[in-house]
Amino acid sequence: MPQPYHHGDLRRALLAAATEAIAESGPAALSLRDLARRVGVSHAAPTHHFGDKTGLLTAIATEGLHLLADQLDAAGGDILAAGQAYVRFGVEHRGHFEVMFEPGLLQFDAPELTAARQRAGQALRDALADPRVPADDRDSAWLAAWSIAHGFATLWLSGAVPHDPDEDAPGAAAGVLRLLFSQ
Repeated sequence: MPQPYHHGDLRRALLAAATEAIAESGPAALSLRDLARRVGVSHAAPTHHFGDKTGLLTAIATEGLHLLADQLDAAGGDILAAGQAYVRFGVEHRGHFEVMFEPGLLQFDAPELTAARQRAGQALRDALADPRVPADDRDSAWLAAWSIAHGFATLWLSGAVPHDPDEDAPGAAAGVLRLLFSQ
């Protein structure tokens, strides 16, 4: 039985419990009542902070995009490191990853979500300054890099990519990413 929530940042606690629940069962199974029960608060508490499930999922997606941008920025302009960071993010932040690119679940035009999408997109574009990326077609390179990293993470999480339980997803993705930008 979860411990009752007593103090601190309730919004943060609700987001953490929601991302955990999504990682376990997917976004469709998430309910605000279950979330309140997990955190040990009244069933009205999530509604007070997020309005409804769409508001909650939008907050999760926004947070996830900022976390992704942080990891991409830490790659330091290396396209392969950025691709591996993207895959690592997907695996380590599955609850965020599951909702970030699902417009039907989100208030897709919410200003905070739009800003977070732009920040994450810019962080990936910044990695394209890598000399391995052909300068003459950066837009196609950006889409190819994003597609490969996102696709690999999605396939890994779904179990479609055969792997040992202890295998490192970003390490496994490195070989695939190298194929795109090898010279």
